[in-house]
Amino acid sequence: MLAPLDVEEERDLYPVIQRGRDAAAALVSGDLDETGNRRLLLRQRQEGQEAESLLLRATCGLVRTRVLERGYRFGNEELEAAGVEGLVNALRRFDPNRGTRFSTYANYWIMKLVNQAIQQQVGLSDTEMRLVLKLQKLERSSPTKKVTKREVALALGVSPARATEVIQMNHELVSRRFESTDFSELAAVATAPDVGDAPTWVIDELRRLCGDDFDSFWQFTFRTMPVEEIAKMKGISRQGMSKRIERCRRAVRESPEATRLQSWLDRQ
Repeated sequence: MLAPLDVEEERDLYPVIQRGRDAAAALVSGDLDETGNRRLLLRQRQEGQEAESLLLRATCGLVRTRVLERGYRFGNEELEAAGVEGLVNALRRFDPNRGTRFSTYANYWIMKLVNQAIQQQVGLSDTEMRLVLKLQKLERSSPTKKVTKREVALALGVSPARATEVIQMNHELVSRRFESTDFSELAAVATAPDVGDAPTWVIDELRRLCGDDFDSFWQFTFRTMPVEEIAKMKGISRQGMSKRIERCRRAVRESPEATRLQSWLDRQ
């Protein structure tokens, strides 16, 4: 595990990775015209693999952070392995040419597989796990007050009786995970905000323009989650999610801050 790379260091690796992948494909196809060309491709493939390894090791800290954020000790082998698998999956799928930071892209896959591992450990169904995650998100949005059963039911779109069941499932999950948590270790890890290190004015303006669809718009804009996954998480169709995102994009384009916002987004 290495220290995280800054934006420029990370982006400097992308062309090397892409050349390495192109060279590997050329070597597999066997379309080589001379020995010198083969040597060049072998060198480029090796450099690309080393760049990928560096990127992977420098981003591995995300796995530790996400596992601890979920309330588990880093060392829970199942969750740790799930997070690393998500990181490797992200690296395989990552397209350097899209301009998205790898760490941003990898975050989605790490969380996806860590949540799946937690779900398997506690024996929840897909639907139950989604409801529990929505409840936890609701609780994080109101850290200074206890949400009521009625508020939970409205936020989750379920009956009061079902809300009670979800609250109990979440309580059992929290009780289970904290049995093995080292709180001093957890406190030492800064929670990474879902929206990264964006300036306050950007977040405030986008929240004003997008309202409840802010998270979906952010995930779509920075490709941290496919539209299909966003729609599934929100419990609506892909078409419905696409319409919501388009409304956000139109609101951004028509905003008085449109030029300033676009300038910031383009730099990311």
